[in-house]
Amino acid sequence: MDTNPTRVGIIGCGNISGIYLKNAQRFEGITVAACADLDLARAQAKAAEFGVPRACTVEELLADPTIELVVNLTIPRAHASVGQAVLAARKSLYTEKPLTLTREEGRALLEQARERSLRVGGAPDTFLGAGWQTGRKLIDVGAIGVPVAAIAHMLCHGHEGWHPDPAFYYQPGGGPLFDMGPYYLTALVSLLGPVHYVNGMARASFPERTITSLPRRGERITVAVPTHTAAVLQFASGAIATLVTSFDVWKSDAPRLEIHGSEGSLSLPDPNGFDGAVRLHRAGEAGWSDIPLIPGYRGNSRGIGVADLAEAIRDGRPPRASGDLAYHVLDVMQAIHETAADGQRRTIESTCERPAPLVGGSAEVQEEGDLAPRSATSVPRENTTADHAERIKRAREDGQAGRAVTVTSEELERIAAVPDDEMARTIEQ
Repeated sequence: MDTNPTRVGIIGCGNISGIYLKNAQRFEGITVAACADLDLARAQAKAAEFGVPRACTVEELLADPTIELVVNLTIPRAHASVGQAVLAARKSLYTEKPLTLTREEGRALLEQARERSLRVGGAPDTFLGAGWQTGRKLIDVGAIGVPVAAIAHMLCHGHEGWHPDPAFYYQPGGGPLFDMGPYYLTALVSLLGPVHYVNGMARASFPERTITSLPRRGERITVAVPTHTAAVLQFASGAIATLVTSFDVWKSDAPRLEIHGSEGSLSLPDPNGFDGAVRLHRAGEAGWSDIPLIPGYRGNSRGIGVADLAEAIRDGRPPRASGDLAYHVLDVMQAIHETAADGQRRTIESTCERPAPLVGGSAEVQEEGDLAPRSATSVPRENTTADHAERIKRAREDGQAGRAVTVTSEELERIAAVPDDEMARTIEQ
């Protein structure tokens, strides 16, 4: 097996590129060989800031035979064309969300990759963080029983108050659903599996937006996309979720994401983050229990998906933040806009596998956003199925008796190390 780091090129050196370039330095499996932008000066500035050996044009980057994987950080409307150029250059692709603007573009991109035996991955990768992997493990071990419902809210008043160049958020490919929806939908699919049906409504509440951030303060933006969407999703598993995304809300205390099951409820953090508070309520308990996060990525860890894709290519396995997952999320988002326009429920034709859990994570965070690489298999497996059967039995007895159920950090680490098939058999006992 080739143990040399995968050489990565980055196209698009705008606002989001800094965190990718910073975190790439902390992954042993990848190294950024070059960065490119339509504005060469911007690429040169990023290269100097993060020690990238080469800043160049897009054409020069794609012509470099030593670059195996390209990260596409361009604006949404360029995702399809840049992605096609990357694959035509016979390089694998990882793209920022959304995968493309339309299903047709997304399908063409994935087909192009298959024809050339290349891989496609896509953001977001926040679902690989410690917060979401903790939630995933709790669901998989049956902590809330069978998931039956979910609620998710992304509510804010847009990005024109902080982003230096926010106009594209109100053009096709933007809006709250296409901009922020991928975080929520990817998290939901990673927890509950693929979506089967959708229905929804949407509106653009304000035809214009005024930029209040520098350097474009005072400029007006014409809004060309819905800025408030409300959708109902039914998953292939039978669970039903309500998803609201909005750039029209001034203030809200609505929960970011909750999963409700036959035996309990799970409160999860902001899907646009890698960690945060995870709380569990079991039937019969008085309130919520704070759950320690299993070892894994915390802070702003964008780039896990890139490193995982590079590892997947080397190991010959599916990537977790896969092109199929990104396409399924795109399919759901487009369907929400379509059903909002004509009032007809949509059946989602695409599907995908739930991404494999990132057991134990691949990094510890010493400080916020500071990744310290370590082995992905470093969580010791010191427990047995019998241990967990006893633990689950005790937890259920405590819950039925109205006693507080405490899950310690050590227990979560042991739970994280048990394969899901063994844990499923444990739950059935």
